Amino acid sequence: MERTDQSWESVERLHAWLRESNTYPPEQEVLLRVLKLSEEVGEVAQAVIGAKGQNPRKGTTHSWQDVESELCDVIITAMVALRTLTPDAAGTFTSRLDHVVNRSLGD
Repeated sequence: MERTDQSWESVERLHAWLRESNTYPPEQEVLLRVLKLSEEVGEVAQAVIGAKGQNPRKGTTHSWQDVESELCDVIITAMVALRTLTPDAAGTFTSRLDHVVNRSLGD
């Protein structure tokens, strides 16, 4: 079964939901979205440390599936932050991805 990617539509819905409950001015809203991204990256690090059992006091506390979930949270949070900066988040992302692919892999 072919699945249509509706990721940016979902991001738009999440962005609208967050805007409804936002009580900060727009410039602070952007700042908070970026700070949230840092928080999510920290959760990835915590999950990797937990999956490797690198905290002797805690032992193995996470699975690699937890790491995958946390990485997805980082991506989702970054997409919402990008949407907070621009209504054309999908176009901005696609343009940047194309640039990075061409720079890295050539035409």
